[in-house]
Amino acid sequence: MKNAIKNVCIFCSSSNLLDETYYKDAEILGKLLAENNYDVVYGGSKLGIMYKVSKTAKDYGSKITGVMPEKLYALCGNEDFCNEFYLTDGMRERKAKLDEKSDAVIALAGGFGTLEELSEMIVQKQLCYNNKPIIILNTNGFYDHLLKFFDTIINRNFANKNAKKLYYVANNPMEAIEYLKNYTFEKTNFGKEELLKHAG
Repeated sequence: MKNAIKNVCIFCSSSNLLDETYYKDAEILGKLLAENNYDVVYGGSKLGIMYKVSKTAKDYGSKITGVMPEKLYALCGNEDFCNEFYLTDGMRERKAKLDEKSDAVIALAGGFGTLEELSEMIVQKQLCYNNKPIIILNTNGFYDHLLKFFDTIINRNFANKNAKKLYYVANNPMEAIEYLKNYTFEKTNFGKEELLKHAG
C-alpha cells in the first residue's frame, strides 16, 4: 500500500558542540526534503542538528512545524521561525503531537531524547499503531553500536525476527530520501501469538 507522505518528523540532537560531519548531513537532508516537496516537523529548537535541518529546509521552501514543551521554551524556543508552533505541557505530550503532525520519521544522530523518540515509534509500528516509514540516518557510523544491539534483541528472541522490517537504515541523506519516495507499507506479520511473546 503506497502512502501519501508530506510531513516528515525529524528526531535528532539540539547540541551545537558536535563534529561538523553531523551538521553537514543535516544541511543536505534539509535541502533534499524541500526539493522533494516534504515539510518538516521537529522539536521547535533554535539549536543543533534539528535547527540545521529545519532552517535549511525552510530556506528551500519547506513549511516548518515546531513542537516544544513549556519547560524548554524559555531556553531555546523558536516560535517566530516556525510556520506552525505548538507548546505542550511536557515531553510525553510533545511526542504525541509530533506523531500526530507527521507522516514519516527520520532519526539523525542524537542523545537520549532521540533514542527514546525513535524507540517509541518502532514499538508503535510493531504493535500496528502506525504504518509510517522510520528511517535511521547513520551519519559517520553513529548508530552502528545501537543497530548491533537491535540485532541482539532480535537474535535472543526479545523481538520478532521481522522487527528489522520496522525501520530502515540510510547511510546518507540521499538514501533516506529515496526510501521515503518509494516507501510502500508492508504489514509485518507478527500475528497475535507473536505480539504476545514479543510486545516488550
